[in-house]
Amino acid sequence: MIEIEVEADDWAAALPEVEAVVERAATAALGRIEGDVVVLLTDDAAVRDLNGRFRDKDKPTNVLSFPVPESAAPHLGDIVLAYGVCADEAVAQKKTLADHLSHLVVHGVLHLLGRDHEDDAEAEEMEAEEREILAGIGVADPYAADAESAD
Repeated sequence: MIEIEVEADDWAAALPEVEAVVERAATAALGRIEGDVVVLLTDDAAVRDLNGRFRDKDKPTNVLSFPVPESAAPHLGDIVLAYGVCADEAVAQKKTLADHLSHLVVHGVLHLLGRDHEDDAEAEEMEAEEREILAGIGVADPYAADAESAD
């Protein structure tokens, strides 16, 4: 089950189908894995607070993932997204908010499933998995612009 909580009205104002976008991306990322995920769509201030409390970083970020211990099954964890950061990134990266949100939800769910990007090998593996999942729901490669700028 995927529970979606829209705490910041900006999300629905900018993307009326925001809950459907999140549901589709989270479902695709989970694949056949059964478990509950909570996705909180909030504002930069709330994410800044969480980022400070749990990661000692006094700034908002696009997405935070909070996996729970396996003993808490079937709940896999929580994902929190900051509207302002996500919207600004979408504009800067010339992506739709829906596509960027889809990418970040997939990214967050993969963290809940134990994926990480602490080193180059992990990052490449996680990015490949993200690309495959996103392609399955019709979202373009979120890293294509990065690859083009590296050429």
